[in-house]
Amino acid sequence: MEIKKDDLTRAEVAELIKEHLQGVTLSSPPESIHALNLEELRRPNITFWTVWEGTDLTGMGALKEISCSHGEIKSMRTSSSHLRKGVARRMLHHILEEALKRGYNQLSLETGSMDSFEPARKLYETFGFKYCGPFADYKEDPNSVFMTKELR
Repeated sequence: MEIKKDDLTRAEVAELIKEHLQGVTLSSPPESIHALNLEELRRPNITFWTVWEGTDLTGMGALKEISCSHGEIKSMRTSSSHLRKGVARRMLHHILEEALKRGYNQLSLETGSMDSFEPARKLYETFGFKYCGPFADYKEDPNSVFMTKELR
């Protein structure tokens, strides 16, 4: 498995982002969807990576800089054809390493509260993320779960 910083120009990357957005749309009401589209992922405060197995795109993830000491995990997704191969675990490890290199004190995320998001929540828990209240510009929402991890 190889993780590469991505410029979001390849068709297969756009397709995985589309799959991600469709997946959250099926599980969440529109007002509770915080997933980013292709253009939003190109913002200068976001770094986007893809995970490859040879020529197969297996997953993606992004790190958004909230402040010089606080980052947010965005757009974590494993391709539906590569589930349960450790792709998400590998990407999460990579994002954590990058957050430490940047000197962040805290790494946070928002995910869904519905059953379909339980595997993601369990993964974050195994990496030491704790449940918390809304951060940055988020508001309290019964369809959202907020998690954070102190890095220092």
